[in-house]
Amino acid sequence: MRDRMNTPIRMADARSTLREACSPLDADARFNEYSILPGFTDVHVHLREPGFLYKETIATGTKAAAAGGFVHVLTMPNLDPVPDNAEHLRAQTEIILRDACIGVHPLGSLTCGEKGERVSDIEALAPYVAGFSDDGVGVMDDGLMREAMERVKAAGSIAVAHCEDTRFSRESREAEYWQLIRDLYLAEMTGCPYHMCHVSTRESVALIREAKEAGLDVTCETAPHYLTLTDEEIEDDGRFKMNPPIKAKKDRDALIEAVCDGTIDMIATDHAPHSAEEKSGGFAGSAYGIVGLETAFPVLYTKLVKPGFLPMQRLVELLTSAPNKRFGIEEDLPEEADPAPTFSVWDLDESYEIRPEQFLSKGKSTPFAGWEVSGRCVMTVYKGKVVYRR
Repeated sequence: MRDRMNTPIRMADARSTLREACSPLDADARFNEYSILPGFTDVHVHLREPGFLYKETIATGTKAAAAGGFVHVLTMPNLDPVPDNAEHLRAQTEIILRDACIGVHPLGSLTCGEKGERVSDIEALAPYVAGFSDDGVGVMDDGLMREAMERVKAAGSIAVAHCEDTRFSRESREAEYWQLIRDLYLAEMTGCPYHMCHVSTRESVALIREAKEAGLDVTCETAPHYLTLTDEEIEDDGRFKMNPPIKAKKDRDALIEAVCDGTIDMIATDHAPHSAEEKSGGFAGSAYGIVGLETAFPVLYTKLVKPGFLPMQRLVELLTSAPNKRFGIEEDLPEEADPAPTFSVWDLDESYEIRPEQFLSKGKSTPFAGWEVSGRCVMTVYKGKVVYRR
């Protein structure tokens, strides 16, 4: 097995786990064909439970994550109930403890019910969540956002912002970067650690770059679809509809540059499953959101690493150490004596067609359907337990 990333994961750990999961002769025969990578972290996932089990559950969502090599996910708070106080959060964490096969780290909501009217119980939630977000909607009230950021800062947490100024059309680029301008001003004023979700425009990239140069405690993410698609490729199909929407070629190129130079800190999927009916109304009539956990690494490896746009080392950093460091997630890279290793095993040479009907997620809507990609996840191991095997 090829340890492409030179991690402290022992080859003996990988070989032993592989032998236990399949026949010893098959494991030994194929061992040298595989590559071992750290388990990935996705900081932007919708598992839909509690509240919307027909779209996804914690059980199905974490199985899909494991199939994509992910061992940690941060879950967005647009649930029912919204985790805006300790009691509502408990409704989610009890299911996580029962059903999750990987590490699941909830985000609390910035405002009660994500309604943008009153700040959530930040102080009570902070010890138990990875950060605070009203994902899916932008907080429009400037004073309320300032109060939320002040309280998040005081609680030692991080504000995770969906930037969408509703004075503009959701499809416009201004909807994203105008609210980002406001948020960066408030981050500087309050000193609150700030993370921007799903960057999609070149203006946002420039603003984030400037904020970092000024010393603000700011990070951001983008998603595989913004790095590999342009608005010229959008079809009249619900599988191309997400929020924010895919932008122009100049935006995609600016995002790739920002991923390479460190302006964009991490890649997240914004895995947002919906039912087949909700995605069957064509582009205009379908719900916003696509799935991405099972396609993220193969798409990025095929479209960015293999053509030479992005080094493999940088892609793995974007999916592991960078998100883990920002959100305080344990690295799970075992020392020599660790009896519970965490890693993923990949056949990087295998090419195949992305077929949504084979997804473990309940959601099947993806713009990558039919794409020919390289890189098949063979196995994912979380704390010594095989949570996915092919």
